[in-house]
Amino acid sequence: MEGMKRPEAIVLPDSSLIPPGSLIAPPPNQFTHEVTTAQPFYFAYGAGGGAPSGEFAPGTRVVLMVHDGGAMCRVVDGAGLYVDTAFGGLRRL
Repeated sequence: MEGMKRPEAIVLPDSSLIPPGSLIAPPPNQFTHEVTTAQPFYFAYGAGGGAPSGEFAPGTRVVLMVHDGGAMCRVVDGAGLYVDTAFGGLRRL
């Protein structure tokens, strides 16, 4: 089509992919906790630490899946992301 400009296509790096074990489908539609302040999440917190994989916004609703009494827990959000985050930043609904 004449006059239409298309953006240049780019290929994202492999690091932009969600690891296979970090996505639950279908995502939950009922939640147990809410994130109280902006806080990071990790696809694999115990596997070498490193930079956060992303950040939850305040008010994000999650399902608490695993908590062994430590500082970190495993949650799943409304998009199906199954990740580690700080337990202290959650409030029970």
